Amino acid sequence: MTTTRGVAVLGSTGSIGTTALRVLARQRDRFHVAALTAFTNATLLRAQAHALAPTYVGLAQNGAGPYDAGWRTGAHCLVEAATRDDVDVVLNAVVGAAGLDATLAALERGKRVALANKETLVMGGHLVRAACIRGGGEVVPVDSEHSAVLQCLTGRPGAEVRRIILTASGGPFREWTRDELRFATLSDALQHPTWSMGRKITVDSATLANKALEVIEAHHLFDLAYDRIDVVVHPQSVVHSFVEFVDGSVLAQLGAPSMELPVLYALTHPERVPDTGVPPFDPREHSPLTFERVRFEDFPALQLGIEAGRAGGAAPAVFNAANEQAVAVFLAGHIGFHDIASAIGAALNALGVLPGDTRDALVAADAAARCFVMERFAC
Repeated sequence: MTTTRGVAVLGSTGSIGTTALRVLARQRDRFHVAALTAFTNATLLRAQAHALAPTYVGLAQNGAGPYDAGWRTGAHCLVEAATRDDVDVVLNAVVGAAGLDATLAALERGKRVALANKETLVMGGHLVRAACIRGGGEVVPVDSEHSAVLQCLTGRPGAEVRRIILTASGGPFREWTRDELRFATLSDALQHPTWSMGRKITVDSATLANKALEVIEAHHLFDLAYDRIDVVVHPQSVVHSFVEFVDGSVLAQLGAPSMELPVLYALTHPERVPDTGVPPFDPREHSPLTFERVRFEDFPALQLGIEAGRAGGAAPAVFNAANEQAVAVFLAGHIGFHDIASAIGAALNALGVLPGDTRDALVAADAAARCFVMERFAC
Protein backbone atom coordinates (compact mmCIF):
# COMPACT_ATOMS: atom_id res chain seq x y z
CA MET A 1 0.00 0.00 0.00
CA THR A 2 1.42 3.39 -1.03
CA THR A 3 1.79 5.92 1.77
CA THR A 4 0.49 9.35 0.88
CA ARG A 5 2.34 12.52 1.86
CA GLY A 6 0.74 14.86 4.38
CA VAL A 7 0.17 18.46 3.32
CA ALA A 8 -0.47 21.49 5.52
CA VAL A 9 -2.33 24.23 3.66
CA LEU A 10 -1.72 27.56 5.36
CA GLY A 11 -4.27 30.10 4.18
CA SER A 12 -6.67 27.44 2.97
CA THR A 13 -9.64 29.79 2.48
CA GLY A 14 -7.88 32.22 0.12
CA SER A 15 -7.64 31.98 -3.66
CA ILE A 16 -4.42 29.92 -3.71
CA GLY A 17 -5.52 27.81 -0.75
CA THR A 18 -8.82 26.82 -2.34
CA THR A 19 -7.03 26.13 -5.62
CA ALA A 20 -4.59 23.87 -3.77
CA LEU A 21 -7.43 21.93 -2.20
CA ARG A 22 -8.97 21.31 -5.63
CA VAL A 23 -5.61 20.00 -6.87
CA LEU A 24 -5.13 17.82 -3.80
CA ALA A 25 -8.62 16.37 -4.20
CA ARG A 26 -7.50 14.97 -7.57
CA GLN A 27 -4.24 13.58 -6.15
CA ARG A 28 -5.52 11.50 -3.24
CA ASP A 29 -3.34 8.57 -4.17
CA ARG A 30 -0.27 10.75 -3.54
CA PHE A 31 -1.28 13.34 -0.90
CA HIS A 32 -3.64 13.87 1.98
CA VAL A 33 -4.54 17.09 3.79
CA ALA A 34 -3.06 16.85 7.29
CA ALA A 35 -3.55 20.44 8.46
CA LEU A 36 -5.57 23.52 7.51
CA THR A 37 -5.29 27.09 8.73
CA ALA A 38 -7.16 30.27 7.86
CA PHE A 39 -6.98 33.85 9.06
CA THR A 40 -10.60 34.85 9.66
CA ASN A 41 -12.97 32.86 7.43
CA ALA A 42 -14.19 30.37 10.01
CA THR A 43 -17.27 29.43 7.98
CA LEU A 44 -15.34 28.23 4.94
CA LEU A 45 -12.64 26.68 7.12
CA ARG A 46 -15.32 24.64 8.90
CA ALA A 47 -16.66 23.34 5.59
CA GLN A 48 -13.14 22.42 4.45
CA ALA A 49 -12.37 20.67 7.73
CA HIS A 50 -15.58 18.66 7.65
CA ALA A 51 -14.92 17.57 4.05
CA LEU A 52 -11.23 16.69 4.47
CA ALA A 53 -10.94 15.62 8.13
CA PRO A 54 -7.43 16.97 8.76
CA THR A 55 -5.72 16.16 12.05
CA TYR A 56 -5.11 19.86 12.75
CA VAL A 57 -7.26 22.96 12.16
CA GLY A 58 -6.17 26.47 13.11
CA LEU A 59 -7.75 29.93 12.96
CA ALA A 60 -5.03 32.58 13.17
CA GLN A 61 -7.21 35.55 14.15
CA ASN A 62 -8.36 35.33 17.74
CA GLY A 63 -12.04 36.19 18.05
CA ALA A 64 -12.73 35.44 14.38
CA GLY A 65 -15.01 32.53 15.26
CA PRO A 66 -17.30 31.01 16.13
CA TYR A 67 -14.93 28.09 15.77
CA ASP A 68 -15.28 24.40 16.45
CA ALA A 69 -14.04 22.56 19.50
CA GLY A 70 -10.53 21.23 18.99
CA TRP A 71 -9.44 24.04 16.70
CA ARG A 72 -6.33 25.96 17.67
CA THR A 73 -6.52 29.75 17.56
CA GLY A 74 -3.97 32.54 17.44
CA ALA A 75 -1.05 33.45 15.18
CA HIS A 76 1.04 30.55 16.55
CA CYS A 77 -1.24 28.06 14.75
CA LEU A 78 0.63 28.70 11.48
CA VAL A 79 3.91 27.48 12.95
CA GLU A 80 2.19 24.60 14.75
CA ALA A 81 0.58 23.37 11.54
CA ALA A 82 3.82 23.75 9.56
CA THR A 83 5.93 21.72 11.97
CA ARG A 84 3.68 18.75 12.69
CA ASP A 85 5.16 15.27 12.34
CA ASP A 86 2.37 14.17 9.98
CA VAL A 87 3.12 17.05 7.58
CA ASP A 88 5.62 16.48 4.76
CA VAL A 89 4.79 19.46 2.55
CA VAL A 90 3.74 22.93 3.72
CA LEU A 91 1.82 24.92 1.14
CA ASN A 92 2.20 28.47 2.43
CA ALA A 93 -0.56 30.58 0.88
CA VAL A 94 -0.77 33.09 3.72
CA VAL A 95 -1.04 36.70 2.55
CA GLY A 96 1.57 39.10 3.91
CA ALA A 97 4.45 39.04 6.34
CA ALA A 98 2.64 36.66 8.69
CA GLY A 99 3.92 33.74 6.61
CA LEU A 100 7.61 34.25 7.43
CA ASP A 101 7.84 32.40 10.74
CA ALA A 102 5.94 29.36 9.47
CA THR A 103 8.24 29.05 6.46
CA LEU A 104 11.38 29.28 8.58
CA ALA A 105 10.06 26.77 11.11
CA ALA A 106 9.08 24.26 8.41
CA LEU A 107 12.47 24.50 6.71
CA GLU A 108 14.23 24.00 10.04
CA ARG A 109 12.28 20.74 10.34
CA GLY A 110 13.41 19.57 6.91
CA LYS A 111 10.08 19.98 5.12
CA ARG A 112 9.30 21.03 1.58
CA VAL A 113 7.67 24.47 1.49
CA ALA A 114 5.52 25.07 -1.57
CA LEU A 115 5.73 28.82 -1.32
CA ALA A 116 2.95 31.12 -2.51
CA ASN A 117 3.73 33.69 0.17
CA LYS A 118 5.90 36.24 -1.66
CA GLU A 119 6.61 38.23 1.46
CA THR A 120 8.62 35.42 3.06
CA LEU A 121 11.43 35.69 0.51
CA VAL A 122 11.10 39.44 0.07
CA MET A 123 11.50 40.12 3.78
CA GLY A 124 13.96 37.44 4.70
CA GLY A 125 15.46 35.67 1.71
CA HIS A 126 18.80 35.28 3.47
CA LEU A 127 17.05 33.82 6.53
CA VAL A 128 15.20 31.33 4.34
CA ARG A 129 18.43 30.21 2.71
CA ALA A 130 20.09 29.74 6.10
CA ALA A 131 17.09 27.77 7.41
CA CYS A 132 17.27 25.44 4.39
CA ILE A 133 20.93 24.76 5.10
CA ARG A 134 20.40 24.15 8.82
CA GLY A 135 17.32 21.98 8.56
CA GLY A 136 17.60 20.39 5.15
CA GLY A 137 14.26 21.73 3.94
CA GLU A 138 13.56 23.02 0.45
CA VAL A 139 11.56 25.85 -1.11
CA VAL A 140 9.60 25.20 -4.29
CA PRO A 141 7.82 28.25 -5.72
CA VAL A 142 4.10 28.31 -6.44
CA ASP A 143 3.97 31.65 -8.25
CA SER A 144 3.37 30.90 -11.92
CA GLU A 145 6.36 33.00 -13.00
CA HIS A 146 8.85 31.32 -10.68
CA SER A 147 7.38 27.90 -11.33
CA ALA A 148 7.98 28.55 -15.02
CA VAL A 149 11.61 29.46 -14.42
CA LEU A 150 12.10 26.38 -12.25
CA GLN A 151 10.61 24.15 -14.94
CA CYS A 152 12.93 25.65 -17.57
CA LEU A 153 15.96 25.28 -15.32
CA THR A 154 15.42 21.83 -13.84
CA GLY A 155 18.44 19.66 -14.58
CA ARG A 156 20.55 22.57 -15.83
CA PRO A 157 23.37 24.24 -13.89
CA GLY A 158 22.85 27.89 -12.96
CA ALA A 159 26.10 28.83 -14.67
CA GLU A 160 24.39 28.29 -18.02
CA VAL A 161 21.84 31.06 -17.38
CA ARG A 162 22.35 34.51 -18.87
CA ARG A 163 19.12 36.02 -17.55
CA ILE A 164 15.49 35.34 -16.78
CA ILE A 165 12.53 37.34 -18.04
CA LEU A 166 9.42 37.46 -15.87
CA THR A 167 6.16 38.28 -17.62
CA ALA A 168 3.58 40.72 -16.25
CA SER A 169 -0.01 40.96 -17.44
CA GLY A 170 0.11 44.74 -17.11
CA GLY A 171 -2.96 44.64 -14.89
CA PRO A 172 -6.20 46.54 -15.48
CA PHE A 173 -4.40 49.83 -16.21
CA ARG A 174 -2.05 48.62 -18.94
CA GLU A 175 -3.60 50.92 -21.53
CA TRP A 176 -4.42 53.84 -19.23
CA THR A 177 -2.55 57.10 -19.66
CA ARG A 178 -0.76 58.80 -16.79
CA ASP A 179 -3.54 61.39 -16.54
CA GLU A 180 -6.20 58.67 -16.48
CA LEU A 181 -4.37 56.83 -13.69
CA ARG A 182 -4.81 59.86 -11.43
CA PHE A 183 -8.55 59.09 -11.36
CA ALA A 184 -8.36 55.30 -11.03
CA THR A 185 -10.84 53.93 -8.48
CA LEU A 186 -10.82 50.87 -6.26
CA SER A 187 -13.40 49.24 -8.50
CA ASP A 188 -11.15 49.86 -11.51
CA ALA A 189 -8.12 48.39 -9.75
CA LEU A 190 -9.96 45.18 -8.87
CA GLN A 191 -10.90 44.37 -12.48
CA HIS A 192 -7.97 42.18 -13.43
CA PRO A 193 -8.18 41.17 -17.10
CA THR A 194 -6.79 37.62 -16.91
CA TRP A 195 -6.41 36.34 -13.33
CA SER A 196 -8.93 35.75 -10.56
CA MET A 197 -7.14 36.54 -7.30
CA GLY A 198 -7.63 37.99 -3.84
CA ARG A 199 -8.16 41.74 -3.44
CA LYS A 200 -4.71 42.58 -2.11
CA ILE A 201 -2.76 40.77 -4.82
CA THR A 202 -5.11 42.16 -7.48
CA VAL A 203 -4.26 45.70 -6.39
CA ASP A 204 -0.57 44.74 -6.32
CA SER A 205 -0.94 43.62 -9.93
CA ALA A 206 -2.52 46.95 -10.82
CA THR A 207 0.38 48.95 -9.32
CA LEU A 208 2.99 46.40 -10.54
CA ALA A 209 4.22 46.14 -6.93
CA ASN A 210 3.49 42.45 -7.31
CA LYS A 211 6.10 42.20 -10.06
CA ALA A 212 8.64 43.96 -7.85
CA LEU A 213 8.04 41.34 -5.17
CA GLU A 214 8.56 38.63 -7.79
CA VAL A 215 11.85 40.14 -8.97
CA ILE A 216 13.15 40.07 -5.38
CA GLU A 217 11.88 36.50 -4.99
CA ALA A 218 13.62 35.43 -8.20
CA HIS A 219 16.89 36.93 -6.95
CA HIS A 220 16.76 34.68 -3.88
CA LEU A 221 15.25 31.58 -5.48
CA PHE A 222 17.66 31.37 -8.39
CA ASP A 223 20.68 33.22 -6.96
CA LEU A 224 20.74 35.74 -9.79
CA ALA A 225 21.90 39.36 -9.67
CA TYR A 226 19.21 41.95 -10.26
CA ASP A 227 20.71 43.02 -13.59
CA ARG A 228 20.06 39.46 -14.84
CA ILE A 229 16.31 39.62 -14.08
CA ASP A 230 14.07 41.46 -16.54
CA VAL A 231 10.33 42.10 -16.76
CA VAL A 232 8.19 42.32 -19.88
CA VAL A 233 4.45 43.00 -20.20
CA HIS A 234 2.54 40.10 -21.74
CA PRO A 235 -1.22 40.83 -21.66
CA GLN A 236 -2.38 37.29 -22.49
CA SER A 237 -0.67 35.73 -19.42
CA VAL A 238 0.12 32.57 -21.40
CA VAL A 239 3.94 32.73 -21.37
CA HIS A 240 4.77 32.72 -17.67
CA SER A 241 8.54 33.31 -17.91
CA PHE A 242 11.54 33.00 -20.21
CA VAL A 243 15.02 31.73 -19.43
CA GLU A 244 17.86 32.87 -21.70
CA PHE A 245 20.99 30.72 -21.65
CA VAL A 246 24.57 31.79 -22.29
CA ASP A 247 24.53 30.40 -25.82
CA GLY A 248 21.55 32.58 -26.74
CA SER A 249 18.92 29.84 -26.56
CA VAL A 250 15.66 30.81 -24.84
CA LEU A 251 13.20 28.46 -23.14
CA ALA A 252 9.72 29.48 -22.04
CA GLN A 253 6.95 27.78 -20.12
CA LEU A 254 3.43 28.32 -21.44
CA GLY A 255 0.01 27.49 -20.11
CA ALA A 256 -3.48 28.87 -19.64
CA PRO A 257 -3.70 31.48 -16.84
CA SER A 258 -4.58 29.05 -14.07
CA MET A 259 -2.78 28.46 -10.78
CA GLU A 260 -3.61 24.75 -10.69
CA LEU A 261 -0.56 23.69 -12.71
CA PRO A 262 2.06 25.60 -10.64
CA VAL A 263 0.43 24.37 -7.43
CA LEU A 264 0.60 20.77 -8.65
CA TYR A 265 4.22 21.12 -9.80
CA ALA A 266 5.25 22.61 -6.45
CA LEU A 267 3.86 19.50 -4.76
CA THR A 268 5.46 16.96 -7.12
CA HIS A 269 8.68 18.64 -8.39
CA PRO A 270 10.77 17.35 -10.09
CA GLU A 271 8.27 14.69 -11.12
CA ARG A 272 5.27 15.34 -13.35
CA VAL A 273 2.05 13.48 -12.66
CA PRO A 274 -1.22 13.26 -14.61
CA ASP A 275 -3.92 15.71 -13.58
CA THR A 276 -7.34 15.78 -15.23
CA GLY A 277 -8.08 19.31 -14.01
CA VAL A 278 -5.55 21.02 -16.29
CA PRO A 279 -7.06 21.39 -19.78
CA PRO A 280 -5.01 20.64 -22.92
CA PHE A 281 -3.20 23.65 -24.32
CA ASP A 282 -4.39 24.90 -27.72
CA PRO A 283 -1.97 27.54 -29.09
CA ARG A 284 -4.57 28.68 -31.62
CA GLU A 285 -7.03 29.53 -28.88
CA HIS A 286 -4.50 31.76 -27.13
CA SER A 287 -3.06 33.50 -30.19
CA PRO A 288 -1.78 36.07 -30.83
CA LEU A 289 0.81 36.44 -28.07
CA THR A 290 2.17 39.97 -27.65
CA PHE A 291 4.86 41.60 -25.53
CA GLU A 292 5.39 45.21 -24.49
CA ARG A 293 7.92 47.21 -22.52
CA VAL A 294 7.18 48.07 -18.89
CA ARG A 295 6.12 51.68 -18.32
CA PHE A 296 8.26 52.22 -15.25
CA GLU A 297 7.52 55.95 -15.22
CA ASP A 298 3.75 55.39 -14.88
CA PHE A 299 3.97 52.48 -12.40
CA PRO A 300 6.70 53.60 -9.97
CA ALA A 301 6.09 50.85 -7.41
CA LEU A 302 7.94 48.38 -9.62
CA GLN A 303 11.17 50.39 -9.73
CA LEU A 304 10.91 51.22 -6.02
CA GLY A 305 10.75 47.52 -5.22
CA ILE A 306 13.67 46.59 -7.46
CA GLU A 307 15.78 49.37 -5.92
CA ALA A 308 14.83 48.13 -2.44
CA GLY A 309 15.98 44.64 -3.42
CA ARG A 310 19.30 45.97 -4.64
CA ALA A 311 19.77 47.97 -1.43
CA GLY A 312 19.20 44.91 0.75
CA GLY A 313 19.13 45.12 4.53
CA ALA A 314 15.68 46.06 5.75
CA ALA A 315 14.74 47.91 2.55
CA PRO A 316 12.82 44.98 0.98
CA ALA A 317 10.91 44.47 4.24
CA VAL A 318 10.09 48.18 4.37
CA PHE A 319 8.93 48.10 0.74
CA ASN A 320 6.71 45.09 1.40
CA ALA A 321 5.21 46.40 4.65
CA ALA A 322 4.61 49.91 3.31
CA ASN A 323 2.91 48.44 0.27
CA GLU A 324 0.76 46.10 2.35
CA GLN A 325 -0.37 48.89 4.63
CA ALA A 326 -0.98 51.38 1.82
CA VAL A 327 -3.01 48.79 -0.11
CA ALA A 328 -5.08 48.08 3.02
CA VAL A 329 -5.85 51.80 3.36
CA PHE A 330 -6.68 51.97 -0.36
CA LEU A 331 -9.00 48.95 -0.06
CA ALA A 332 -10.73 50.73 2.83
CA GLY A 333 -11.43 53.64 0.51
CA HIS A 334 -9.35 56.26 2.33
CA ILE A 335 -6.68 57.07 -0.29
CA GLY A 336 -6.28 57.20 -4.04
CA PHE A 337 -4.54 54.71 -6.29
CA HIS A 338 -1.52 56.95 -6.85
CA ASP A 339 -1.05 57.36 -3.08
CA ILE A 340 0.12 53.74 -2.78
CA ALA A 341 3.41 54.28 -4.61
CA SER A 342 4.01 57.66 -2.98
CA ALA A 343 3.65 56.06 0.47
CA ILE A 344 6.09 53.31 -0.45
CA GLY A 345 8.66 55.81 -1.67
CA ALA A 346 8.34 57.95 1.43
CA ALA A 347 8.69 54.92 3.73
CA LEU A 348 11.82 53.75 1.91
CA ASN A 349 13.35 57.22 2.16
CA ALA A 350 12.68 57.32 5.90
CA LEU A 351 13.32 53.71 6.92
CA GLY A 352 15.12 51.90 4.11
CA VAL A 353 18.51 52.02 5.85
CA LEU A 354 17.32 50.16 8.96
CA PRO A 355 19.25 46.96 9.78
CA GLY A 356 17.83 43.71 8.44
CA ASP A 357 20.31 41.03 9.40
CA THR A 358 18.08 39.17 11.86
CA ARG A 359 14.49 38.05 12.02
CA ASP A 360 13.75 40.47 14.88
CA ALA A 361 15.31 43.38 12.97
CA LEU A 362 13.14 42.61 9.96
CA VAL A 363 10.01 42.35 12.08
CA ALA A 364 10.86 45.72 13.67
CA ALA A 365 11.39 47.30 10.23
CA ASP A 366 8.09 45.81 9.07
CA ALA A 367 6.26 47.33 12.04
CA ALA A 368 7.96 50.70 11.61
CA ALA A 369 6.95 50.87 7.94
CA ARG A 370 3.34 50.06 8.74
CA CYS A 371 3.22 52.75 11.42
CA PHE A 372 4.83 55.23 9.04
CA VAL A 373 2.12 54.67 6.42
CA MET A 374 -0.70 54.83 8.96
CA GLU A 375 0.62 58.10 10.34
CA ARG A 376 1.10 59.50 6.84
CA PHE A 377 -2.59 59.02 6.14
CA ALA A 378 -3.68 59.83 9.71
CA CYS A 379 -5.38 56.45 10.07
